[in-house]
Amino acid sequence: MFLKYQHLERLGTDEVEGILEGKVYVFPKIDGTNASVWMNEDGMICTGSRKRIVTPEDDNQGFAAYVEKHESLFQDFLRRYSGWRLHGEWLVPHSLKTYRDDAWRRFYVFDVYDDGLACFIKPEDYMPILSAFRVDFIPVQAIVTNPTQEWLIKQLEVNTYLIRDGEGVGEGIVLKRYDFVNKYGRTTWAKVVRNEFREKHKEVMGVSQVVMYNQEYEMAQMLTEAVIEKVMYDITYLVPWSSKKIPQLLGTVWHEFITEEIWEILKKYKNPTINFQALHRFVIQRIKELSGVF
Repeated sequence: MFLKYQHLERLGTDEVEGILEGKVYVFPKIDGTNASVWMNEDGMICTGSRKRIVTPEDDNQGFAAYVEKHESLFQDFLRRYSGWRLHGEWLVPHSLKTYRDDAWRRFYVFDVYDDGLACFIKPEDYMPILSAFRVDFIPVQAIVTNPTQEWLIKQLEVNTYLIRDGEGVGEGIVLKRYDFVNKYGRTTWAKVVRNEFREKHKEVMGVSQVVMYNQEYEMAQMLTEAVIEKVMYDITYLVPWSSKKIPQLLGTVWHEFITEEIWEILKKYKNPTINFQALHRFVIQRIKELSGVF
């Protein structure tokens, strides 16, 4: 059975209100695409993106093909821990290009979910096991009780995980509390993204408008590769891809995004006032980043 991975919420939103009040695990955030691996009841290895099942024939950036190629590794692990579900990042180029050459096109586990217990497993419990099976995972950067936001900001500057020497720091950090349930009854993790990571968006909106339209930027990140891939498949089913199809791709993905995500946006942002011109520009930019045809 496919299990959709939760959305990371920006620290400061009501979805993660109170997450800093306890034992917090800090992880490096890497800029790839969400992926998962598990074993079904028939003993078959299954793969997914954040929102859907993927296969080598209907893939997401080559992740399912990677797992198929390394199937024995995952079979050995999941036969022993058949109730565990591996969630992680499939590191393929997105916005951040400063990762080490040997880091690309590998799967880094950032969460392990136990189907039998219906909960996430703590890192100290799953990391030694993953290490023994030589399964890559994102390490814990720090563990702290009741951290301040000022302390967390400093953690952004020491996140050099997988980054080439002298090439700065990573995208941000992820904050987890394994005993945390938000006021809506959900287990949800928080993220803090470096402001410098958004510098490129100044080219889209202009320097003075970046902060003003930060909400629309966050909304645009809800657009997934799966939607883009589906549209690409539909418009190239009978006629091969050419640059002449770019307007059709941009227009169709924009339509699909609004159709599929507007209700989630309204719920998440509490009936917001949306600048659709800004949102459209950020969505177009995300299409260009994820489609691989520009």
